Amino acid sequence: MKKQSLLTLVLILFFGANIFSQTKISGFSPSSAEAQKQLEIKFDANLSRENIGNNIKILSAKPHAIGSPQGKQNAEYILSQYKSWGWDAKIETFHVLFPTPKTRVLEMISPTSYKALLKEPALKEDMTSGQADQLPTYNAWSADGDVTGELVFVNYGLPSDYEVLEKLGIDVKGKIVIAKYGRSWRGIKPKVAQEHGAIGCIIYSDPKDDGYGAGDVYPKGAFKSEYGVQRGSVMDMVIYPGDPLTPGVGATEDAKRLERLNATNLLKIPVLPISYHDATPLLEALEGPVAPSDWRGGLPFTYHIGPGKTKVHLQLAFDWKIVPAYDVIAMMKGSQYPDEWVIRGNHHDAWVNGASDPISGQAALLEEAKSIGALVKSGWRPKRTLVYCAWDGEEPGLLGSTEWAELHGNELQKKAVIYINSDGSGRGFLDAGGSHSLEPLMDEVAKDVIDPQTKVSVYERRKASTVVTAATAKAKKDAMNKNTLQLNALGSGSDFSVFLQHLAVPSLDLGYGGENNGGEYHSIYDSYDNYVRFKDPGFYYGVTLSQTAGRAALRMANADVLPFDFRHLYTTVNDYTKELMDLLQQTKENTEVENQLIRSNNYRLAADPTKTFIIPTAKDEVPYLDFSPLQNALSSLQKSSDSLSSVWNKAVTTNADHDALNKVLYQAEQQLLTTNGLPRRGWYRHTLYAPGFYTGYGVKTMPGIREAIEQRNWKEAQDQININSEAINKLSKYLMTAAK
Repeated sequence: MKKQSLLTLVLILFFGANIFSQTKISGFSPSSAEAQKQLEIKFDANLSRENIGNNIKILSAKPHAIGSPQGKQNAEYILSQYKSWGWDAKIETFHVLFPTPKTRVLEMISPTSYKALLKEPALKEDMTSGQADQLPTYNAWSADGDVTGELVFVNYGLPSDYEVLEKLGIDVKGKIVIAKYGRSWRGIKPKVAQEHGAIGCIIYSDPKDDGYGAGDVYPKGAFKSEYGVQRGSVMDMVIYPGDPLTPGVGATEDAKRLERLNATNLLKIPVLPISYHDATPLLEALEGPVAPSDWRGGLPFTYHIGPGKTKVHLQLAFDWKIVPAYDVIAMMKGSQYPDEWVIRGNHHDAWVNGASDPISGQAALLEEAKSIGALVKSGWRPKRTLVYCAWDGEEPGLLGSTEWAELHGNELQKKAVIYINSDGSGRGFLDAGGSHSLEPLMDEVAKDVIDPQTKVSVYERRKASTVVTAATAKAKKDAMNKNTLQLNALGSGSDFSVFLQHLAVPSLDLGYGGENNGGEYHSIYDSYDNYVRFKDPGFYYGVTLSQTAGRAALRMANADVLPFDFRHLYTTVNDYTKELMDLLQQTKENTEVENQLIRSNNYRLAADPTKTFIIPTAKDEVPYLDFSPLQNALSSLQKSSDSLSSVWNKAVTTNADHDALNKVLYQAEQQLLTTNGLPRRGWYRHTLYAPGFYTGYGVKTMPGIREAIEQRNWKEAQDQININSEAINKLSKYLMTAAK
C-alpha cells in the first residue's frame, strides 16, 4: 500500500469524516471566546491564495541577498504594503559584516588535472535561473586561503566520522577534506575539520541524498541535478549568531566593533561548496581504503577515503565589507495593553531568488498582516500591540533579527509576550516547536486549522503521519494514544534564536512541509517556477500557515489571561532529566564494554592484517553524578506549576484586570536564564534549549549537562546539574510567589 493511501486510511479510521471544531479557547472567558471565534472567521475570510502567490512572484523576481539593491527594494515594497494596510511601519537599518567572493578556484593537480566549474547553468524551464546579480556558489564566512594538499573523504564530516578515520589510522592534519552535505548543519563540517588540523574543506551534495537517488532531478522533477550547489553560511553560530564584529550589542552605525580576526565564531580555513558534477572526478581519483558501506553515496564508482596521490588546490578570497541590513518593523498598537508586544517574524533576504526560502513564509506573514489591517479598518483593535517583522540577513547568520533584539533587549524582556517565527512553507504537515509552556495554545490552534488536502485538522493529519511513520509497533501505539500536540524543542537555524536562547522571550517556530522535498535549497533553482510546480501548487499551504500563525498571534494578543501552562514545562523537563540519567548510564555501560574489548584481543583479531588499524585507547571510567539537586528542583516546579494553574483557572472565569498576572506569566521563562551562559559560548543563556555544539541547527536540551556528559567532562557535568537546578528553583519560587 502506498504511503499516501495508508495515511488517508488512518485519517478515516481514527478521525472519521467530520471536521473537529474546538469549543474552547484557553485564556478567554466564554463571552470573549465567542467574540474571538467570530474574529478568526473574519480573519480567515480575508486570506487569499492568489495574493500569497502574487507576493511570492514579486518578492522572488530577482536575486535579493543582504546588501543587494533588490534586497533594499524588497524591504521598501514590504514597508509600503504595511503602510497601505494601516500599520505604523518603518525600516530599522543595521550595519553588518557580510563577505562576498572575489576569487574561487578549485582544481585537482594530481594524479590528473581537473578545474571545477563552480557554476550552475541557466535552464529554459526556469525563467529566473539565468539572471544577473546572482551570488556565486560559495560558503559565507569561509576564511581567505590559498592551500594545496592531499584530499581525504570524511563522509558527512561529523565527529563520529573522524573516530572511524582514527581507527583506520588516517590523519587529516595538513590535508584538504571533502564532506557530503547532510546529517548536520553545514558549518559543523569545516569546524570539525579545522579542529583535526585540516587546511581546507570542500562540501558537496551527493546524489544519494537529494539528487537522482531521491527522485527525478530538476527541471523534470524536484531534486538536485548534477550542477546544483547549496550556498550557505558556515559561521559558527553555536558560539554566537549575528554580526561577528558586535557580539551581544546591536550593530548600529557607531557600534564598537571587534577586529575580524578576533571574532570567535569565524573559521580559520577556506571552505567551498560544489556540485556532484565537480565532486565526481575528485572522489573517483581517490585511493586508499574503501569507504565503509554507510559512507558510500550514489555516484557510479567505488568510494575510497584517501589520502594518496590525489592532490587539490583551493584558493578563496573575499570582500569583507560592511553592508546595510534592512529590518521592516510594523506595529499595530494595542487598545488595552500597548506595552505588551506579540511579535511575529519571517526573514526576507535570500541567497538568490528564494521563492521557497524565505519568500513563501514572508508572503504568508504579509497576508496575515493584510487581514489584520482589514479587521482594524472595520473597527476592531487588538488588546495587545502586534509587532510584525521582516528580517534581513537571516541567511548569513541571523543578522537582522539578532541585531534588532540585541539593541532592544532590555525593552523586549519587559514587553515581549511571545515571538512567533516562520521561515518557509510548503505542502505537507504542521511542524511546530517552541517553549513548552505554550503547548496548550498550539494544541488548540492545530485542532482548529483545517488541512487543505484532507479536510481534517492539521493536528489530526500530523498525528496520522506520526502513526504511519513510527518505526516500531510500540511507537505507533504510543502515537495513537497521544491526544495533545507536543512542541519540538528549538535549536537554531532561524530567527527565533536570539529571542528564546539569549533573552528567554517565549517563542514558537511554525511551518508546513514534508511533501515538498527537493534539491533546490540555497541554489539558483529556488525560484517561482520551481515553487508553483513542486512546493505548494495553488498556494494552499501558504494560507494554512497564515491561519496557524495568525491564530496564535491573535489569541495571544486578545487573551484575558495569557495561555501559558507551566505544568507542560515541568513534564518536559522531567523527561529531559530522565534522558540525561539514561545517557549517563548508557555511557557507563558502553565504556565498560569498549574497555573490555580493548583489554581483550578481539579488536586486534578482527582487524584486517593487510590494512592499518589503530587499537582505540581505553577510556576513563564514568564516575557517579549526583542528580538529586535537579530532582528536588523538579519536585518544587511540579508543586508551583500546579498551584499557579489553579490560580490561572480561577482568574479566567472573572472579569478583573489580569495585567499583573499576565506580566508574571510572560516573563517567567526569563528565570531559566543563567548569568554566565553556557560553557565556552556565553551568548546562549537559556538552560533548557540551545543548538548543539556539534549539531548546529539540531537542538540539545539541557545543553550544559547533556554536552558535558557526551564530551566526558564530568566535573563540568556536575557543575551544570547544579546550575540547572538553581535556574529551575528560581522559576519555581517565581511561580509560587505569583500563585500566592
